[in-house]
Amino acid sequence: MRVTDEAIDRIKQMIVAGELRPGDRLPREADLAARLGLSRNSLREAVKALALIRVLEVRQGDGTFVTSLDPSLLMETMGFVLDLHQDASVLEFFEVRRILEPAAAARAALRMADDDIAALRKMLDELGPEPAVEDLLTSDVEFHKVVALGSGNRALASIIDSLRQPTYRARIWRGLTQSDAVARTLAEHRAILDAIEGREPEVARSWATVHIAGVERWIQEAVNLDEDEAPPELRKASGGTVRPFRRATPVEY
Repeated sequence: MRVTDEAIDRIKQMIVAGELRPGDRLPREADLAARLGLSRNSLREAVKALALIRVLEVRQGDGTFVTSLDPSLLMETMGFVLDLHQDASVLEFFEVRRILEPAAAARAALRMADDDIAALRKMLDELGPEPAVEDLLTSDVEFHKVVALGSGNRALASIIDSLRQPTYRARIWRGLTQSDAVARTLAEHRAILDAIEGREPEVARSWATVHIAGVERWIQEAVNLDEDEAPPELRKASGGTVRPFRRATPVEY
């Protein structure tokens, strides 16, 4: 193990063991290095690395502190990494969504507040039966965010939210090129919400699976087209080629 990695692991163990808690200030560099049996240079590099992933916060003139360790804060780094792989891995991101979002919907059926359910219902009602694709996508982002938060699990909600951007353009392509995409999305959102409101977790889970898998299946079919046959929006949004997607493993249903 590299010395810097060892220093990172030592600090992590202090946090896990409760020696350092959210908001705590780290001991002076010299004292902490001596306590952990590390060089000050190694400790300094470890602190920089942990600050980059939002575990620590360095305040100039005030010291180094453990952050809140809130899941949404820690997931910011994950979101950045996912943004770098929007094209080549889009099917893999949908597969992860298909695993996580049904679980979130099932939990939401047991835990989501009535006020949040009513707010989602109002949002869907205000969209009307034939919203513009842009309005539908705005609603879609909010719908999935609120359902994930309704699960009562902040870590799960943060992971799901971090997957939003890498799959956003794929949903735009579908809305523009699949004739029944808007109506189907609205119907599936209502079915998920009905199950949540009815406190039926397994029904909510099933509809969420159908909802995500439908987009996933469309993407799978679209990227298997020859490049000349692919929808213009797909070619444009993927930089003029659909070939990067061909590396993905076909999804089994």
